[in-house]
Amino acid sequence: MKRTIPTLTLLAGVLLSVSTQAATPAAFTVDVTGQGQPIILIPGLASSGEVWQSTVARLCGPQTRRQCHVLTLAGFAGAAPIAGDLLAQTEQQLSDYIVAQKLGQPTIIGHSLGGFLALKLAIDHPQQTGKLVIVDSLPALGATQSSNISKEQLQQSAKQMQDFMRNQDGASFATGQRHTVSTMVTAPADVERIIAWGQRSDKDTVINAMGTLIASDLRQDVARISSPTLVLGTWIAYKDYAPRAAIEQTFRSQYAQMPGVKIEMADTARHFIMYDQPDWMFGRIEQFLN
Repeated sequence: MKRTIPTLTLLAGVLLSVSTQAATPAAFTVDVTGQGQPIILIPGLASSGEVWQSTVARLCGPQTRRQCHVLTLAGFAGAAPIAGDLLAQTEQQLSDYIVAQKLGQPTIIGHSLGGFLALKLAIDHPQQTGKLVIVDSLPALGATQSSNISKEQLQQSAKQMQDFMRNQDGASFATGQRHTVSTMVTAPADVERIIAWGQRSDKDTVINAMGTLIASDLRQDVARISSPTLVLGTWIAYKDYAPRAAIEQTFRSQYAQMPGVKIEMADTARHFIMYDQPDWMFGRIEQFLN
């Protein structure tokens, strides 16, 4: 895992400067900006850490006394893929990174898949987790249509989705990607940027990570999270299928077991809130952090 500012890290008995390399393949790279209270930002499926560029400028500028650690996961947006379970390796390596860099209990901000990883880290490694900001992510993505779905049914749904994606030819996969992204963000330039990241992502990595998300259910596990948590959700992209109240209720029911969680819904943003409604998102994050 590389850093863009000099660091000194003791790893396997060897003192290394400027960059560190894990003994196992790195599940992510890190770009670091600013000085002060640490914040870790995790992007979503097939996204580059660049998705947080405006967020970093707002939260970790020269006068903020904060330090942003922005991840890009292996296999996404041109980063080299690794073998095995990307999400499990990212969680463990991120815990190790926090310890190695002596970050204490940093704030974790995660979008979509990144939000899922933030929840997992807080569940499994509470000693490395400070405040959480979950941007449009749910503990059980596969349970949005049926709250009573079983673990076996979730796994079956994940396998069906993975098989479908693997059997698509390149043109069909690209068409489906464009259609999906166009529902997730409003501005055409943002659509093209996100699509470009997806085109540079490793297809198997994306499919495997998506399968993990669909098959997972953290609705009961979030009861173990002690970190103060802010969840920022969206609904406008789904207004033709369900009213705002119903979508907000999905968020509240999925986080029902999580003590002290605060949930707020954006009025005009689609999935990429940092692009569609940045001032609203930044204002709520800053109020939460302060």
